[in-house]
Amino acid sequence: MNLLDLYIDPDISRASTLPSSIYGDGQVYEVILDKIFATSWQVVDLDPEEIYNVYPFVLLDGSLDEPLVLVRHENTWKCLSNVCTHRGNILITSPGKYGNLVCGYHGKCFGLDGKFKSMPAFEMAVDFPSAKENLPVLELEKLGPLQFTSIASDVAFNELVSPLLERMSWFPFDELTFCQELSTTYAVDVNWALYCENYLEGFHIPFVHENLNKALKFSEYTTEVFEFCNLQVGVANEGETHFQLPSDHPDFGKKIMAYYWWLFPNTMINIYTWGISLNIVKPKGMEKTEIVFKTYLLPGVEKDFSIYDDLKNTEMEDEAIVKNVQIGVKSRFYEQGRFSPTMEQGVHHFQSLIVKLLQQ
Repeated sequence: MNLLDLYIDPDISRASTLPSSIYGDGQVYEVILDKIFATSWQVVDLDPEEIYNVYPFVLLDGSLDEPLVLVRHENTWKCLSNVCTHRGNILITSPGKYGNLVCGYHGKCFGLDGKFKSMPAFEMAVDFPSAKENLPVLELEKLGPLQFTSIASDVAFNELVSPLLERMSWFPFDELTFCQELSTTYAVDVNWALYCENYLEGFHIPFVHENLNKALKFSEYTTEVFEFCNLQVGVANEGETHFQLPSDHPDFGKKIMAYYWWLFPNTMINIYTWGISLNIVKPKGMEKTEIVFKTYLLPGVEKDFSIYDDLKNTEMEDEAIVKNVQIGVKSRFYEQGRFSPTMEQGVHHFQSLIVKLLQQ
């Protein structure tokens, strides 16, 4: 596939979707990992406890597979490469309390700030040490309890999340607490992009989600598109729980049940009256995706398993339909479709960004 031939008309009323072949092209998949995921902001899939100051992790295991380590240094978390600058060994293999980061291969030692400290048997090495001996330090940003990092993003974190921060300025992100009991991970045999595209439109809700459709006032469901994120707003039907919004909020007077935020390319932050459901969509292969569901509760909210059950039921309905789409896009009789100008703005936005980055 020639990536320069891809085109999404900026006018959604005229635009056609991406060709179906993009979901099954192995070379395109590898380019997506390199040009989109390696340059994006990703949630650090950890919830560190205060008892330890060092946590190794792999950023997007199964796709980027980048070994990193979270380190608390001088009361601040840092994100460092977890690869020794001597011979490439993994430095830290388990969380714990560390005074230094010492390689278990040849004893190279780094401070908790990532800077080189010492190395055995290098007294005769010329021009040693240099700045190359230090561990690379990655940017690390916070949104409440969520931490984000990027290998090489050209977009500042604030550019990514500023629409969310402005719209949700009243929401107490810093008071959220992770709830392991209401969190889980799903594996589904679909292309990651098909999963995201399903999330990015509420068009399917009346057809796929019977219970959710009863809770929402579908006629007032809206989508708003920003530069690197978009928002779907769900209005509650009579009798359903909804936010009590500040009088100066743009949605004041509306019975908002949920704000569904998507951050390019694969992060979903669903905000409810009880807290947030974070969804991280992890590519594991061209037709394999892992979806991490993490629940964060506001103070005073009980660990109500009906929250888990409702989210799971919706997820199972989504997975069933996206699995069918995964089969359908391989058909010899399907090449591409069109967008609903009023219901699929989020999908149009997603595919437009994909094309833009693939062609850079």
